[in-house]
Amino acid sequence: MKLQALRKRLEPMLRRGFHVYWRFARGMTLGVRAVVLDGDNRVFLVKHSYVSGWHLPGGGVEAGETFVDALRRELREEGCIEVLGEPVLHGLFFNSHASCRDHVAVYLIRNFRQDRLPEPNREIVACGFFQPDALPEEITAGTRLRISEVLEGRDQIAMWS
Repeated sequence: MKLQALRKRLEPMLRRGFHVYWRFARGMTLGVRAVVLDGDNRVFLVKHSYVSGWHLPGGGVEAGETFVDALRRELREEGCIEVLGEPVLHGLFFNSHASCRDHVAVYLIRNFRQDRLPEPNREIVACGFFQPDALPEEITAGTRLRISEVLEGRDQIAMWS
């Protein structure tokens, strides 16, 4: 419990520190996330050690890396998920919550292979598939929006949350 309280207090400073660094190292930050749905329409979510809440798996696009390459790398790292075939682009979103220069491409993944769930590590402390009507209580607003757009056919909102 103490670790969670400490993380909550440090999270805004860490996020701000990363984005100050990225402001000088990168002109704009680009990220990828995936709505990964299994055969039962359950969605795969991850919980990070450095930020609160449950999120769609994904991360930053590195210099010289395509969106799809970054997506494949992040899904392998965060979920032991191997994407089969080509991911389907769901949309592009402006994430002003992270910074005034952050944009996220969200893909829909239905065709994948996962031979196991990853063990908790320094980055991902928990992960799993969840029924859409039984999502974790701590799911982030942006994550909830993207899931509802995909599964309920809601109109896309250009802002992340």
